[in-house]
Parts: sequence; structure tokens; C-alpha cells
Amino acid sequence: MKIIKVKDAHQEFVNFLKGKKHSSATVLAYGKDIDQLTAFLGELEKEHIHDVNKDDIQAFLGALADKGYTPKSLSRKLNSTRTFYRFLKVNEFVTDDPSLLVSHPQYELAAPRILKPTEYRALRDAARNDARMYAIIELLLQTGIRIGELADVRTNDVQGDNISIVPHEKHEARIVPLNKSAKEALTRYLSIRPQIEDNHVFVTKSGKPFLVRNIRTAIERYFRIAGIENAKVNDLRHTFVAHHLKHGVSLVLLSKILGHKRLSTTERYLNYVQERAKDTSTLSEL
Repeated sequence: MKIIKVKDAHQEFVNFLKGKKHSSATVLAYGKDIDQLTAFLGELEKEHIHDVNKDDIQAFLGALADKGYTPKSLSRKLNSTRTFYRFLKVNEFVTDDPSLLVSHPQYELAAPRILKPTEYRALRDAARNDARMYAIIELLLQTGIRIGELADVRTNDVQGDNISIVPHEKHEARIVPLNKSAKEALTRYLSIRPQIEDNHVFVTKSGKPFLVRNIRTAIERYFRIAGIENAKVNDLRHTFVAHHLKHGVSLVLLSKILGHKRLSTTERYLNYVQERAKDTSTLSEL
């Protein structure tokens, strides 16, 4: 076993994540979680990582709970800690993983926010005069792709009635069909898109890639204009899933289009679909 200080182990872990080309958001999230753990261990005067035990990690979660962290947040912190310890074991900085002896706090997943037809129609109407944002909203709503995937789409990824989604943050590549509504919205935008060398489909007026955070901010603005409350960008994906499950689309087909690694991830949406039509392989427009 290699001897390493807690703060040095933390830095080695962050460097490892960056080397694996994780997204900046993922590196930031893990880094923040382990930074909190590191600070707490410092208060306990635990200098070396091999001195940390189950009670220390349990005390860390307890201290966060006292500060008002929810069970869901605590569970995420524990997941980050376990990922940290997997890294430590592989690199022989520890021989045992005390995080595995700590139980996840119990909590119920909140039901996904599924937009009503009146809501997503209002969102469309609000963005109708903005060809770029209208195309973005239609693609998210009509294909169910993730916002990060949308930001990464290049002009050569659009191929007739399909769009090619490249691997993104460990999600596999896949081909997603474009229905009439999505294709028309995208074609309209591409006709007025700035003629630049950068081949990202969605770009700013100055010709730079339209970043995820800016796309998110723009969509949230249109939610407000449309009078849609308590909605987030990912709710467009939730709405896509619920709509097609309700209309009887095959779970297997839908799971592949969404890029879910497990069929169970798609199946959980069935709890929020009251009635389901007879199975079909046809995708419909919202």
C-alpha cells in the first residue's frame, strides 16, 4: 500500500477525472464533494487517507445532514465518496473501502415533471419567431436527446431523416430519427444560420458554439415567457418519454433512442403513464 495524505489523494483523484475526459461539470461536482470530505477529515485531524474509517464517513454525512442537506444530496455525496475510494484502491492507496460499510439514506425519487400539451404548445408559440431557439426546443421535445448532446451536434451529423448522436459523457453513440416537426424546425434554422467554418449546428450570432449553460438559460427564459412554472430543460426529455410510452411505443425501441444504458431507466416512467396504448414501433409528434 502506498502512503498518501488526504489532500494529495483528493488532487490525484481530480487529475484522474480530468485525464479521463469527463465533462467539466462532472469533474466540478466530484471535486466539490470530495473537497467537502477532505475538509471534514481535516477537522478530525485525519492526515493520511488510510487512517479514515467507516465512522469518519458516517460522521461526514451526519454533519452534512445537520446543515440541511437532503437525503438525496447525501446519497450523491456517498456515491462520490465510493467513486473516490474505487480510485484509491485501484492505485493501491488503500486496501479496504470503508465507504461500502456506510448505507445510503432512504429517499423517494421525485416524479418527473411532464409538460401538458397546453404547456409545450405555449412554449412553441413563445419561441416561434426565434428560429434557433424554436429548433432547439423542437429537437429536445421531439427526439428526447440530452441538452449536452444537442450542443455537440455538428452539421454533418444531420443526415436526412436522422440525426447522429456522438458519444457524450460516457453515453454511447446512436442514431435518432427526426420527425416532420423537428426536421422542419431544423431546416428553417439552418437556412438562416451564420455561414462560418465552425460546424456546430447551434452557434451564437458571433459564430461561436452555443454552450450548454447558455442554451439552458435561453430555454428557461422562454419557459417564463410562456408562463410555464416549475419547469426545467430536462422536462422536455421527460415529456418525450411519457408521450411515447402513453402512445404504446416499444420500451426497447424508446430506450435505444434515449440512450438509456438500462431498460429499467425507461420502465420507471411507466409509473407516471396512467393509460398505455397497444405496443407499436411508430414514433408520433407531440
